[in-house]
Amino acid sequence: MASMANVLSPEKRAAIVAALVEGVSIRATARMVDVSKDTVMKLQRELGEACIRYMDETLRDLPCQRLQVDEIWSFCYAKERNVPASKKGEFGFGDVWTFTAIDAETKLIPSFLVASRDAGCATEFLQDVAGRVKGRVQLTTDGHKMYLSAVEDSFQGGVDFAQLVKIYGQAPEGEHRYSPPECIGCRAEVISGDPDPAHVSTSYVERANLTIRMSIRRFTRLTNAFSKKVEHHVAALGLFFCFYNFARIHKSLRVTPAMAAGVASRPWTVADLVALMPPAVPAKRGPYTRRISN
Repeated sequence: MASMANVLSPEKRAAIVAALVEGVSIRATARMVDVSKDTVMKLQRELGEACIRYMDETLRDLPCQRLQVDEIWSFCYAKERNVPASKKGEFGFGDVWTFTAIDAETKLIPSFLVASRDAGCATEFLQDVAGRVKGRVQLTTDGHKMYLSAVEDSFQGGVDFAQLVKIYGQAPEGEHRYSPPECIGCRAEVISGDPDPAHVSTSYVERANLTIRMSIRRFTRLTNAFSKKVEHHVAALGLFFCFYNFARIHKSLRVTPAMAAGVASRPWTVADLVALMPPAVPAKRGPYTRRISN
């Protein structure tokens, strides 16, 4: 039986997607478009998977030269301290990290991975990134030690790699919970190759992570909009990244990141995104499963 999301009119699908990629919650979107919450979730899941498959196939042989890599925290099902004992240690319950990479010149996000924050997952992510770019690249990460082995294992020395290590002071007085310690400075450390010191930066990827947190309702802190299932979490990210790469005009570029990278010839519309969804839910998930770490 076809999904309810597949019997909606193209106009109603486009209205749902337009709301989701601008950070509207599932329930608010359902009220705005006059459909059920389950219909919105099914559409997001199916279209998100289709977007991921499309990007897996299309974002190859990319002309990226200066990549920045970071990871953004969220959680699924419950916060780590509230996960039931029966589900402790099972991925998808508690802390969930999303690895992202961005090209500093085109602002293209070539890959992402929802995973644990460890060296194995960092290696899995960077191997995928390395397989999507052509030529030698300059890579900048933060000072997390997991990247030291991950970059070497993924690029096999064919990279100019530096880390930007931040130096923190005390947390602001009176601030708690989500207020990090004050960053009082940073230092660049060359790890391998010959990175250009002028471009050792993580500013673009950190700004992209802020865009993720502002544009995907599931990442909004202190709400009940968090992801209950990791599969829906990944699909929401896939939908947003496809919108970001192909449809959203970057103000400094005046084109989309995909256009700047030579992957697309025009800005996509929301209707173009919706058109990626197959007429029926595929029996096999295909490349979609690669966006969640094993």
